[in-house]
Amino acid sequence: MSDFGPADAISLYNVDRWGGGYFTVNASGNVAVRPDPRAAEEIDLMELVAEARARGLAFPMVIRFHDLLRHRVETINQSFAEAIAEHDYKGVYRGVFPIKVNQLREVVEEILDAGQRFHFGIEAGSKPELMAALSVHGDPESLIVCNGYKDTEFIRMALLGRKLGKTVILVVEKLEELAHILRVSKTLGVEPYIGLRVRLLSKGAGKWATSGGENAKFGLSTADLVEASEMLHAAGLAASLRLLHFHVGSQVPDIGTIKRATREAARFYAKLHKMGHALGHLDVGGGLGVDYDGSRTTFDSSTNYSLDEYARDIVYSIAEVCDAEKVPHPNIVSESGRAIVAHHSVLVVEAFGSIEKTKGLQSVIAAADDPKPVHDMIEIRGNLGSKNRLENLHDAQEIRERAQGMFDLGLLDLRAKAKVETIYWEIAGKIVEMFRGMRYVPEEVKEMEVALGDQFLCNFSVFQSLLDHWALGQLFPVMPIHRLNELPDRNATLVDITCDSDGKVSKFIDLQDVKETLPLHRWKAGHPYYVGFFLAGAYQDIMGDLHNLFGRVNEMHVFLDEDEESGYYIEEVLPGSTVGQVLSLTQWDTNELARRMKAQTDAAIKGDRLKPKEGMRLLDDYERALTGYTYLNFDDQAADAKS
Repeated sequence: MSDFGPADAISLYNVDRWGGGYFTVNASGNVAVRPDPRAAEEIDLMELVAEARARGLAFPMVIRFHDLLRHRVETINQSFAEAIAEHDYKGVYRGVFPIKVNQLREVVEEILDAGQRFHFGIEAGSKPELMAALSVHGDPESLIVCNGYKDTEFIRMALLGRKLGKTVILVVEKLEELAHILRVSKTLGVEPYIGLRVRLLSKGAGKWATSGGENAKFGLSTADLVEASEMLHAAGLAASLRLLHFHVGSQVPDIGTIKRATREAARFYAKLHKMGHALGHLDVGGGLGVDYDGSRTTFDSSTNYSLDEYARDIVYSIAEVCDAEKVPHPNIVSESGRAIVAHHSVLVVEAFGSIEKTKGLQSVIAAADDPKPVHDMIEIRGNLGSKNRLENLHDAQEIRERAQGMFDLGLLDLRAKAKVETIYWEIAGKIVEMFRGMRYVPEEVKEMEVALGDQFLCNFSVFQSLLDHWALGQLFPVMPIHRLNELPDRNATLVDITCDSDGKVSKFIDLQDVKETLPLHRWKAGHPYYVGFFLAGAYQDIMGDLHNLFGRVNEMHVFLDEDEESGYYIEEVLPGSTVGQVLSLTQWDTNELARRMKAQTDAAIKGDRLKPKEGMRLLDDYERALTGYTYLNFDDQAADAKS
């Protein structure tokens, strides 16, 4: 019996470091979720998997925990409130949720509801986002911050919000935009609330560093700021300048970057205030990072600071500059979308097979008529020892290369080549085991260990559900969500079902570095194996593409409820994309598809290639498939096997 248990699994997968108190492993060996760490309720993920299967829902599936969203909103507001009290800061915190991070209606509404008592608002960067924001925003004390480039219609919609009593601030990204806003607002007869985005010299770090700095895509130079001030004074609208905005990039790993940028922006704020603009708000933008790997470092997928430190440093930096400049403390605005939504959803996928290099290796026996490379490999296998293990590896590699050359020349048949390769991987596996646990492991042995890893075939699309991993190398915590009372005995990469070699996950979090394989349990035929991708609630839901026409996945929305026996209930299930829906997005009309298939079926029946009953059954199957899930359905496969 294995001594491996929940505590070992927590340590192996670093759950206690990246989980933020929201995730753990329970006594049953399953991942459990604590949507509100202050409450006692834990939700076993495998219970939700069982419920989904009972409802006939297929995987992959995103499971959302709305109480976790609420806790994130409350936590960031409380952190700023404590920092403001600690530093005797005279302004207040007025956070906004950048809707681009996750535009799903249920998510946005939950955030606004949780943030109502904090006057938490919304940031919109496009016309569609602004249209959504205007409809759900109902608190005149909270903000709607409008970023991004704007046309006349965008400006008119924002000014409509002003007429409805909303605090809508149009952030100017280029000087010409300010003139445009002033013209439209004069036509409509409404005073605009203006914000200016400043380009700082301070620049972020990490994968998104280029979104800040003096060469950033958005924002005004120092000279532009002066000219904007003069334009507003000339128009008699100096008081309309309500906000100064800056942004140093998403997922900033180093608190030093944030402190430098905040001080620089506070100086700009103070100087503009002295130029006759009361302003009132300083928007520090996004950048508050998420510690995806738990290392608490300046690595791209981590942060070397906590939320409380982030809030304290921003409050202190602004207060220090404003006090020195003798200007009032502004209200602090932040656009920390990633830190609010990343934790709230888990992508659960099913592994439906594995490719193992070492499967069944012990069965290889040489025959008398086998060519020399086979006998040479067997001799190395028989003489393996700790003293000559590296030499044995080199010899085996040379024999394998020689065998490949013979095969290329037609001097080695397929059976002999298969034996050489099979014994080679057996030798490699034994050598890797000999080095396991040693203080120094040669690089070539580390590479061999990676090469020996399994490939787990998983029913999902990296391009749809984890686009940032493919495009930017973003790391997410990944682990099996059950069998965590068993010691994982395999090291593997994960491959998806798209017809693309990039459709894989082969980089995993680690405290020291990036791992190239993930510890998993041996896949067993007939036994579903579920893997969870965590902290993927920011951007991934909306940025996924339709590679191979794999569409949106099924969703389950979970709420805590102390009156329920289980402590929670499933509020809603949202079906993923059907085959017909994704085809329609690429101009395929499902009715026309069915009509064409019927014509071909009728022709096959008339030509005696199909019997009428068989043809109608196949046509029904085709039409039914158009309404089905785009991902693989292994329940159907199991039913076919039984029948």
